[in-house]
Amino acid sequence: MNPVKRVIGRMAVGLLLAAPIASAQEGEGDVVYVPTPQHVVEAMLEMAKVGPSDTLIDLGSGDGRVVITAAKKHGAQGLGVDLDRYLLKLANAGARKEGVGDRARFLEQNLFETDLSAATVITTYLLPEMNLKLQPKFLALRPGTRIVAHDYDFDSNWTPDARKVMDAPGKTVGEPGKSYIYLYIVPARMAGEWQSQVRHGGRVVPYRFSFDQEFQFVEGVASAGGSEGKIPEFRLAGDRLEFTTRLVVQGKALDHRFAGQVKGDRIEGTMTLEQGAAQREQPWTARLVRARAVSDGSGRPPRQYRHLKQ
Repeated sequence: MNPVKRVIGRMAVGLLLAAPIASAQEGEGDVVYVPTPQHVVEAMLEMAKVGPSDTLIDLGSGDGRVVITAAKKHGAQGLGVDLDRYLLKLANAGARKEGVGDRARFLEQNLFETDLSAATVITTYLLPEMNLKLQPKFLALRPGTRIVAHDYDFDSNWTPDARKVMDAPGKTVGEPGKSYIYLYIVPARMAGEWQSQVRHGGRVVPYRFSFDQEFQFVEGVASAGGSEGKIPEFRLAGDRLEFTTRLVVQGKALDHRFAGQVKGDRIEGTMTLEQGAAQREQPWTARLVRARAVSDGSGRPPRQYRHLKQ
């Protein structure tokens, strides 16, 4: 492995419970290890809402502090991967000392070769180019998987779902004295054409939906009964969705509010029809009939600048 990548890959998040942090930073051999401040570790886990049902994987786990804290304070199962045997030894010893050796494991493994399929939460302290290289692997995970990155985002048009800036006294890497936390939630795939059957009175009316998607942001067009309505941009929360549109059905202009969960090629949820003060809710399902590619925003300005005239 390239020596520079070795150093970057070991800029990990960790908790050293048995020795001073200074010695953890030294690591062993030619590797410079940079730990995440403990209060930042705890903020990362809180942002991801880590709990007993979660499996957390820390890529570049260093002395193990993220995995150990997730296991001890939040009851999660955890796996840390690193290439530094000295730090792995510290991590395993720390897990045993804290009584979480059965829930916090550490393996000598290349982070790019690690199977992430069991993870519900992934944590990283890697430079943007490393995160960007891992991005396709992250996006292929189950919708709703949370990824928390310390200091460095993905350097792409994948906008974080949440962002936090914290004071970090004594921190000298990145921006000295500051830590940045970025939360990404893997979105379901909605891009494409969907069909639905909706009952209006005694009749069943076919509905069609056409969605364009860029990461977690979706917009499109709905049609029913010869009427067409714009679906304003909305944000997926993993596999959860909620959007609105207005359609004229059977001569009535109705506001539609859809909410549901994407389950592969199906959406299951509810549809609420509103006309004035009157509301009527009913079950709603949709079926994918033609998938389209999800855009990565290539060639477009970052989302926060798109309101500016080009």
